[in-house]
Amino acid sequence: MIQVIVNGACGRMGRLIAQDVAQQEDMQLVGAIEYPSHPEIGSDIGVVAGIGELGVTITSSLNDVIEKGDVVIEFSTPDASLRHLREVVNADKAIVLATTGFSSDELSEVKKLASKVKCVMAPNMSLGVNVMIQALELIAKSLGDDYDIEVIEAHHNHKADSPSGTALRLAETVAAALGRDLDDVGVYGRHGIVGARPKKQIGIHAIRGGDIAGDHTVMFATEGEQLSVVHRAHSPEAFAKGAIRAARWVVDAPRGLHDVSEVLFGNSK
Repeated sequence: MIQVIVNGACGRMGRLIAQDVAQQEDMQLVGAIEYPSHPEIGSDIGVVAGIGELGVTITSSLNDVIEKGDVVIEFSTPDASLRHLREVVNADKAIVLATTGFSSDELSEVKKLASKVKCVMAPNMSLGVNVMIQALELIAKSLGDDYDIEVIEAHHNHKADSPSGTALRLAETVAAALGRDLDDVGVYGRHGIVGARPKKQIGIHAIRGGDIAGDHTVMFATEGEQLSVVHRAHSPEAFAKGAIRAARWVVDAPRGLHDVSEVLFGNSK
């Protein structure tokens, strides 16, 4: 039985993951973490998630429960995720890290810490998005430099970071496939008299509104044709299911930093 701890337990994703873990025959939820002033501290996570009592009390300290767990699933904020990752390293546990919005310095520390334990890290836990990433690498290499590339993402009006971590990952994927550095060729939205589009530019655009779970489009356009690759998440359940699959995989994975492509395809990068 895989013992699971969820950080960000009372958020939309945390509650979904608690529900899904409770339905797995090979998993048990043993810990639920929230920030210290959260109003549900002391409540049963099963009650908060709407599935009845599970006997797991929501606490503000990962260290209080980490020895009970085999794997931590992390959907929270960058600063909390870094703090929790340090605690995971100290306890030598596995982690699924799905938090986005890290700064470059934070991301460097995340990668250094994650290399010491078993860690799956991805900006998007949807299995469909991660298949899309694999497809984009092939498409970009096949089409080459003759196609203009634009990345468009849309999310709900509560999303804090922009562009989404997934949009950045998609842009980085096509840039790398074409031998480009996204820092050099990426442009984030356009306004005013911007002139003709540079040939190797990659545009990245963010839309926010309503309750959009997550839409991502990568468009390849040239004279005479356009090819678009689209992923639409109809509900956050897609991300929860991917996180559950990653948690099941990572407990038996080699020590080090992994991504969801390894969960899906078994290839190690």
